Amino acid sequence: MDNAKKTKMNKDEPAVGARRRFLGQSALLGLAGAGLLTGCKEDAPVTKAPASAAAHAAGGTHEVAPGQLDDYYLFSSGGHSGECRIIGIPSGRTLRRIPVFNVDPMVGWGITNESKAILGTKPDGSLKYMTGDTHHVHGSYKDGTYDGKYLWVNDKMHSRLARIRMDTMECDKITELPNVMGYHGTFPDKRDPVDPNINYTTRVFCGGEFHVPLPNDGRDLDDPTKWGALFTCVDAESMEVRWQVRIDGNCDLVATSYDGKFAATNQYNTENAADQAGMMSAERDACVFFDIARIEKMVKDGKYTTIGKSKVPVVDGRKAANQDPKTAITCYVPVGKNPHGVNASPDGKYMVCSGKLSPTATVIEVALVEKWFNGELKTERDAVVAEPEIGLGPLHTGFDGKGNAYTTLFLDSQIVKWNVEAAIKQFKGDKNVKVILDKVDVHYQPGHGYASMGETKEADGKYFNSGNKFSKDRFLPVGPLHSETEQMIDITGDKMRIISDHTAYPEPHDAIIVRRDIVKTRQIYNMDDFPNAVKPENAGITREGKKVHVRLMSVAPAYSMPVIKVKKGDEVTITLTNHDKVEDLTHGCAIPNYDINFIVNPQETKSVTFKADKPGVFWMYCTHFCHALHLEMRSRFIVEA
Repeated sequence: MDNAKKTKMNKDEPAVGARRRFLGQSALLGLAGAGLLTGCKEDAPVTKAPASAAAHAAGGTHEVAPGQLDDYYLFSSGGHSGECRIIGIPSGRTLRRIPVFNVDPMVGWGITNESKAILGTKPDGSLKYMTGDTHHVHGSYKDGTYDGKYLWVNDKMHSRLARIRMDTMECDKITELPNVMGYHGTFPDKRDPVDPNINYTTRVFCGGEFHVPLPNDGRDLDDPTKWGALFTCVDAESMEVRWQVRIDGNCDLVATSYDGKFAATNQYNTENAADQAGMMSAERDACVFFDIARIEKMVKDGKYTTIGKSKVPVVDGRKAANQDPKTAITCYVPVGKNPHGVNASPDGKYMVCSGKLSPTATVIEVALVEKWFNGELKTERDAVVAEPEIGLGPLHTGFDGKGNAYTTLFLDSQIVKWNVEAAIKQFKGDKNVKVILDKVDVHYQPGHGYASMGETKEADGKYFNSGNKFSKDRFLPVGPLHSETEQMIDITGDKMRIISDHTAYPEPHDAIIVRRDIVKTRQIYNMDDFPNAVKPENAGITREGKKVHVRLMSVAPAYSMPVIKVKKGDEVTITLTNHDKVEDLTHGCAIPNYDINFIVNPQETKSVTFKADKPGVFWMYCTHFCHALHLEMRSRFIVEA
């Protein structure tokens, strides 16, 4: 390296360090001024992030060479893009973007009739919503680990739950939750709470965050004391809402116990306030546990109400209505102020809540929560078995399956590795035990973090991904909107080691990292799965009055009809089936000036309906490169005046 380059590196490094200190100090000053943080000691040396690409590549074993496959799939939300994303791990390659609550003209999501039926439409046929805000992606379980069948993701903006089939990686159902605003946390159950023979996912739990009038139809607009939030259970197969629970506080994230008995959500605003000052008045907030079997018995026995036009059973889970533990359906365990995250340990013993505005993580023993419901504990707080100080701004926790937890520290811009059993011993009075094992700097302000298979009983302790919200100085500047930073950390050894970082288009939130052997995808479709598939015997044009149906086939490099004629004012439906059977051989269909664009994969069928309101000749062409004669793959769509 020449002297000029050495000088530049040495000059830049202190600036980065100063910027980190500035970010941390600014955040601390703001929170200290509001009286929201207590002191936090440093218990472990910090592992510094590598400063160069060469340092990132040191070791080399994590590089995925050209032609080689990744070991894991990372399934991530896309944030206010409304989509989900699939990324290969450890390479960081973006493999696919799955449209869910957004419109995607590449695949035709929000354009085709089939996708509109899933998204929901207004009476005029337009989409009910054009936007969405995905946060938390979680997979279906069997025997405490992923089974590769479904993914679920929330829409915080419009309170919807979407399901994605993992064999095709496409959304197949969307359910809107009644009387909920700001639906945030999501988690499926891991087995049935009553039937021990059902060891797979049957329910998905959804946490409602914002307090609103119930129902929110114009009543009680100026009386927040009558507002409330609901916790919702959705059937995993039918995607119908099973029941809801009215609660104190705002739900944040959601977790479920491995025995199927409990769902839990960490909460802020247990004060039930409608402004920030009111939300900060209590010393602690809570992690509320739901006894699923008791709730479902209440519903079965008819001990519920309904809200507004919704027919969904609603039971009262507020603390005032659940004073007797032996009949209670909820247990409010006090935790640090304004927690942001609850996660179940792979051994099924604990739930970990992070304080956010407290430098602590709260460890709750699930067996003690059950004892509280049985009337064997004096208070809910007795279920807490540890509360170590781990750093400033703790948010989300992952696990390595070896007894260690990894928590994002938003204010410190670090990941902290700590031992759960050591924290429990410390809580019992052992002052000599070492709780914090390591810390590593990340760049900057980590939000969500998650470990490979870390949400399952098969947590393997290989990787932890830190999703960082600030990326200044990390990448080439591209204007005021910065990309975000995803940093992959090797957690196989005693010390954490950052091995790579990748850009992320804003703003992904949570994700899961799944072993590749679990995911079994289809390479082509089965034409017989589509009842409207176009075959030689039904291909062609049919007319019923002003309604025209064009049934079209594609085989590279041609559509089955070179000319399609309709009249101005016709309502036209085009149904297209791709008859190619070769993997990767996708066709597109675009009609200029008519805002039609979608693709059909091998053996797939899709349709669009629109009004032919512009006379003229419009070349319908294939948008997806499919053949040496791809540019010649066209049909004349003629609208006669």
